[in-house]
Amino acid sequence: MLGWDVDVTEALTAPAVARNRDAILAVLREILPDSGTVLEIASGSGEHAVHVAAALPGLDWLPSDPEPAARRSIAAHALRAGLANIRPPLALDAAAAAWPVARVDGIVCINMIHIAPWAATEGLMAGAGRVLSAGGVLFLYGPFREADRPFAESNAAFDASLRARDPAWGVRDLDAVAAEAAQHGLSLVRRVAMPANNLSLIFGRADR
Repeated sequence: MLGWDVDVTEALTAPAVARNRDAILAVLREILPDSGTVLEIASGSGEHAVHVAAALPGLDWLPSDPEPAARRSIAAHALRAGLANIRPPLALDAAAAAWPVARVDGIVCINMIHIAPWAATEGLMAGAGRVLSAGGVLFLYGPFREADRPFAESNAAFDASLRARDPAWGVRDLDAVAAEAAQHGLSLVRRVAMPANNLSLIFGRADR
């Protein structure tokens, strides 16, 4: 057991995780290193962290979230799973100018940038540019607008619902995300179509 002071009843459940976790894991198996430390941004309930850490035991999984309730849930799921390769969750806001981590071999961010202000995307790319090691990858998952492809009706409806909740939220333009990444030494190296009109985007850097 992990030895953390955790109340397992605080484990939260996000229904979308069960629908997309295996498709996401299949991509992560291909792009993440066999060993090293992977930082997960906006881990939410912690269910993805447990699922991936169990499947990829050579990786040291470092979850994070700015919300205390989410960090308690992450810890509760990790305790239940009893996995030795999940670290205690960090209090980390992607938009912050400094992150409490110095160097990682990969970054995973699932379903975050559309339910946060654009400043979170800017902070994510800046942070990835600071902490990713040479050859490290940044993985993004979620819905995106693409200039050369029709915008799916389901994504358009989702975008409208997000903006109704908060005008600063919304499905992001892939070209804008890639341009922001490029400002921090990251390039889009792969696009993977995923179920339910989502995408996996893989950004890489090799200049360290």
